[in-house]
Amino acid sequence: MDQSRQQYWKTNKIYMFVLLSLWAVVSYGCGIVFVEELNAFHLAGFPLGFWFAQQGSIFIFVLIILAYFLLMDRLDKKHDVHE
Repeated sequence: MDQSRQQYWKTNKIYMFVLLSLWAVVSYGCGIVFVEELNAFHLAGFPLGFWFAQQGSIFIFVLIILAYFLLMDRLDKKHDVHE
């Protein structure tokens, strides 16, 4: 049982690290660091860098929440800790 808990939390930490890293790359990378390069492209009439800074990071964050929910639901069932 103890081994199962350790594996559960190890996997949970990996999920959090990967998803939060993705969020940081999108939020800071696309919205701030690479904004000039992304502004060469347009989405719905707006420069892509501006779009990421205003809408894209929020959209990606919502998708990350959905991904975390689905991953954790599967992990909970695998380790028999689901409701």
